Amino acid sequence: MTSTTQSPSKLALKGSSKIVCDYFEFALNSILYQRGIYPQEDFVTVRKYDLPMVVNDDYEVQKYIGNIMKQIKKWIYGSQMNKFVIVIVSKSDLTNVERWEFNVETRDAEPQQQEHEKPREEIQKEIRAIIRQITSSVSYLPVLKDDEYTFNVLVYTDPNTTAPIEWCDTQGDGRILTGDNVDDVKFASFSTDIHQVGTSVSYKFE
Repeated sequence: MTSTTQSPSKLALKGSSKIVCDYFEFALNSILYQRGIYPQEDFVTVRKYDLPMVVNDDYEVQKYIGNIMKQIKKWIYGSQMNKFVIVIVSKSDLTNVERWEFNVETRDAEPQQQEHEKPREEIQKEIRAIIRQITSSVSYLPVLKDDEYTFNVLVYTDPNTTAPIEWCDTQGDGRILTGDNVDDVKFASFSTDIHQVGTSVSYKFE
């Protein structure tokens, strides 16, 4: 009798990619809300992960974020990206003041077939814990003055990955925060049967 290992099915990979991308989208919206990048009245509340979540209701912002997530989902599905970064930038002098980093690890191309899939409820429980950490981060992150900051999105992809024309190559500039007044906080992580996602934030303090 022989046994074989199986790659993740396309259906499982598609489902896992959607979970990761959905998390990125809701985390991004939560950060934009909590950090005051857009006015609170631009957001509406929806139910996700058994939590009240905020999403930006402005058409242009929705379109911008939607286009980003559409491409990210393709990269995750193709195992072509390993990091999603949100950088908060001062409008006055373009200084990077805060950097949110989401690391994505994809399991081996041919993992051993698991007898039991990880329950969706368990995945959502892990994500809820991270969302709560993001929400509570305003208690220690520096106060950002309203309407004085914007944000950039960076994605780390495989060197051989071709980016759409709408995306710019940063030539290796990861917008890393440097200096003696920089602190880092690592949050909890979550995993599916295929992906592991870690979350952290770096910020400058006075």
